[in-house]
Amino acid sequence: MDESQEYYFEEGCFILELSNSDYDPELSIARARVPVGVTTKRHRLNGITERYVMQSGRGEVEVGDVRSEISAGDVVIIPPGESQRIRNTGDSDIVFLALCTPRFRFEAYENLELD
Repeated sequence: MDESQEYYFEEGCFILELSNSDYDPELSIARARVPVGVTTKRHRLNGITERYVMQSGRGEVEVGDVRSEISAGDVVIIPPGESQRIRNTGDSDIVFLALCTPRFRFEAYENLELD
């Protein structure tokens, strides 16, 4: 894993793509990092199911109208087209794997907030 490839994504978190290729169109895997005190923008992925596999940190996730507390070891399933965001309420970064099926494509991302 090349940490220098991590980038800031407009939704409000840092992303490190681990696997996202035309050679494996059915799945992408990224590591996401949400800094302390940050709430990502409400958004959705059209046509893509996303799963968060929580690795560290704690916070709150919103999927549609449902809010849930999250911490290491939790798995969150986000159906295609469902609104989502994550809030870091802890004292360290939230780190999770984002597994998308089919693979993540930027054109599927839709920001649901007014900037």
